[in-house]
Amino acid sequence: MSNSTNYSTLERKSFQPILPVDDDLLEKVFITVKTTGRNHLTRLPVIIRTWFQLAKKQTWFFTDTNDQHLSQVTGGHVINTNCSATHSRRALCCKMSVELDVFLETKKKWFCHVDDDNYVNVPALDELLKMYNPIGDWYLGRTSTPKPLQIRAKSQKTTFWFATGGAGFCLSRALVLKMAPISGNGKLMAIGDRIGLPDDVSVGYVIEHLLKIQLTRVEQFHSHLEPMRLIKKDLFNEQLTFSYSLDNEPNTVDVDGFNEITDPTRFLSLHCFLFPEASSCVEKLKIHR
Repeated sequence: MSNSTNYSTLERKSFQPILPVDDDLLEKVFITVKTTGRNHLTRLPVIIRTWFQLAKKQTWFFTDTNDQHLSQVTGGHVINTNCSATHSRRALCCKMSVELDVFLETKKKWFCHVDDDNYVNVPALDELLKMYNPIGDWYLGRTSTPKPLQIRAKSQKTTFWFATGGAGFCLSRALVLKMAPISGNGKLMAIGDRIGLPDDVSVGYVIEHLLKIQLTRVEQFHSHLEPMRLIKKDLFNEQLTFSYSLDNEPNTVDVDGFNEITDPTRFLSLHCFLFPEASSCVEKLKIHR
């Protein structure tokens, strides 16, 4: 099955739920996937077929258009943010703002954001969050810059770290509650406009600069900004997220499994590597190699 396969035709029983995780803890997590209408048929099918099956109740897709088929195959876990479908700064900040506001409407203890080109290793995420108490102020993520970002705000130089949204990051409920008066109810867009930077940077600006809460760096988050092939197979189980890019030279995880036509993102093969007992994995790998 290629990455562009219509998700409405997915074999919904291809992967049986495998949850070697703490169900009670996982129930406290709210996972958001930021996407856009033009990516519904190209990026989401492989997510829905793989890691989404391990966290159906916890995962929500935040998009910019109505999609009945997507809503059907995700059990209604689709939220139309009514934000612009462009990749502009305001559109990105708009979606992030809605994600955070919707999270606060739940009773969940952890907010974890990923993009629609991320694979989430659900058991590893579960293990990470066991290490932290959500009543504390926790900003967990990975930077993509070697130095703190320096900007000029209100005629003053400001320096801060931010977690790269394309690698995924997690915030404790206590922290998001502190952010709400500053960036809630759409105010994140105004902050993005003021500093002239996108959603993940704006979140970092609010947390590190305005609230003076430091980023806890977690190197097991990964974005397509780094070479995926350098992640060693014997460390796959420890990684929290993976990513890919298919532009020009493909940047994908180096993992055996399905052929590249069937699995250009390598997420199907990665899923079967992590969960070889998943239903149909062995048979399908024999067919598509």
